Amino acid sequence: MTNKFISNNEGLADADSADDAVTSTRLLEQKILAYEDQLNALPADVNAVEKGDIQIKMGAALADLERGEEAFAVAREAFDSLVKAEEWEEAVHACKIMFLADQELSLAALGQGVWLSVTFPINPELTVAMLEHIVDETPEESDGAAIAAAVAHYIADSRAEGKVHEELTFFTNNLFATVARRHSGVNSQEKFSFWVDKLELNDPEKFLPRLRNVVDVMVQDDWWVDREAIWAKLPH
Repeated sequence: MTNKFISNNEGLADADSADDAVTSTRLLEQKILAYEDQLNALPADVNAVEKGDIQIKMGAALADLERGEEAFAVAREAFDSLVKAEEWEEAVHACKIMFLADQELSLAALGQGVWLSVTFPINPELTVAMLEHIVDETPEESDGAAIAAAVAHYIADSRAEGKVHEELTFFTNNLFATVARRHSGVNSQEKFSFWVDKLELNDPEKFLPRLRNVVDVMVQDDWWVDREAIWAKLPH
């Protein structure tokens, strides 16, 4: 895994941000009504992914309207169904909506989404986005952001391919450098390399277990997945 100090602030743009900025309240409300109609029209035996996709879109629209309690509730319902069906990537999307809903258990939802997205080989861009939320939520002097940035870069480097790999690793390198600046005033490649070595952020056997500790602090006792049962099914 190659870590480079990047001094500028370029990165990947949030694909949804431009749309969100121009979407009117009325349009969002119309979308929510349409999603409700779609949900009501689903057959009783609908699969979890089809229903969950509508619920996640509805939750995103509710969160955009700052109807956080409703957004969290619909995303949590989707999450439970998706976990039962072992649809892990969609379950992480539901966690992202619960986090954006800004409710009491939103941080727990983020922690579980991060745990699932690192545990399973889902879309690396989604995994990096979830880890970036940890960076944003963590105090500047805390090692938690550094650990999240290290894991984000590791995921981008090991899971992404082709153009996505190029763009995503550039972004995670930049994220890593930003965290180093705010954590320890790092402003050069030499200092960055020293900082990475000092915090043992080059060795996944060391920083991945530390991420579990960060996630445990976020989730506390509010786990909605059986981690032991999930681990037992994974190849070792």
